[in-house]
This record gives sequence, structure tokens and C-alpha cells, in this order.
Amino acid sequence: MDWLWWVGAGLLFVLIEIISLDLVLIMFAGGAFAAAGVNAAGGPLWLQIITFAVVSAALLFSLRPWLLRHLRHRMPLTETGAAAQVGRSAVVVSRVTEMGGRVKLQGEIWSARTVDGSPELATGTEVRVVRIDGATAVVQSVASDSHTV
Repeated sequence: MDWLWWVGAGLLFVLIEIISLDLVLIMFAGGAFAAAGVNAAGGPLWLQIITFAVVSAALLFSLRPWLLRHLRHRMPLTETGAAAQVGRSAVVVSRVTEMGGRVKLQGEIWSARTVDGSPELATGTEVRVVRIDGATAVVQSVASDSHTV
């Protein structure tokens, strides 16, 4: 009946995986179910622990990358948070230089700086976010955007 502990751990990993959707804990669940099988067959605790670790690692390093590639192929990854701001337009609310400034991006005020070598941007200039560097939006003028394309 000790195998039920492994099954319980496996089910707990599955439930937490449903919430997180990282495809990590489901691999641990597979290891726990394998360890439950070893326990049910009468294997000692040390063999159960090794089985759990080996099966979990094997699933994590072999099955997870394949699943992620397959899922991303079927469903494109949607950027969230700061990464989702790249490519969006903003308006300068406080002069922006290579050293700093402020822009209004998606209704929020962000600290910003220009792309290296870009001229300073005056208040009211429309800009495009090139990248996010920490909590700072790196921007360039939409007008200079069209000249570089």
C-alpha cells in the first residue's frame, strides 16, 4: 500500500501542472507513477527514489522539448508582460535621450531611452519600442523607423 503515496504525489503534480502549464511537473508525475510501479513490484525505497529521479529527468530532457515544439507549432506563443510591448508605439511625455526620459505606452508612463546613436526625442514625438531593457523601453522615432526600412 506504500505505492499509494507515490500515486498521490503523482496526482498532486498533475493538479499543480494544470495550474502552471509549464510541462515540468507532469514529468515529475511520470516519475512518481514509475516509482509507484517499482514499489508495487516490491522494490526497495532507494530503488523507488532512483526510479523517480531517472524517469523524471528522462521525461524532462526528452519528452518536454518535443512537446513544447509541437505545441508552439500548433499554437503560436503569445508574449505577455514587458515582452509584449516590443513593436508597440508610444508618445514621448518627457524628452528622451540616450540617458533617459519618459514615454506613454499603452496608457502607462514608462522610463525610456533612445536606441544608441539616435538623436534625442522631443515631447509629443511618436516612437516605437525596439526592446525592453529591464524596466526601460528602448525607443526610436517612428519617422526614423520608416527611413531605415
